[in-house]
Amino acid sequence: MSEPATSPTSPPESTRTGPGRLLVAVYALFALSASARAGVQIATKFSHAPVAYVLSAFAGLVYIVATVTLANGSRTARRIAVVSCSVELIGVLVVGTWSILDRATFPDATVWSGYGSGYGFVPLVLPVFGLLWLYRWSRRARTRKAAAVTSAGDAGDTADGGDPAVHAVTSREHGQAG
Repeated sequence: MSEPATSPTSPPESTRTGPGRLLVAVYALFALSASARAGVQIATKFSHAPVAYVLSAFAGLVYIVATVTLANGSRTARRIAVVSCSVELIGVLVVGTWSILDRATFPDATVWSGYGSGYGFVPLVLPVFGLLWLYRWSRRARTRKAAAVTSAGDAGDTADGGDPAVHAVTSREHGQAG
């Protein structure tokens, strides 16, 4: 089943259309890789770098939440996705800085170590793209909603909200043609 086409002026039906598809795919890839990596590290050598491995598991959880909420695309899911992408961006910046300043705490890298340098800095730019996509999507949705409200108000162009039946009754009550 194909997704409905949208015009350039209307918002997509969901955050998972257009560039959102790529975003969801990349988040899904990172959710799988970060979670699997953390699971193996915690199961096999937790005592070697517990802080790094717990932070990798946390990153995996953040990626899972972002993937699910971006794929869902409902209003509530989009709000959760904004929080998830924001937590991710803050996490990358904090863990990235921490891993550079305190190398002893990070004998093994996390997804967010060195600002995601081990992953081509994708963990650093991914939440930025996620937040930009969510902002763009919500702005277009608000514009579309405002246009719909405006056109509904223009339909009858009366103080009663544009309902022709109400307008006809009101006109007759006041002895006006309607």
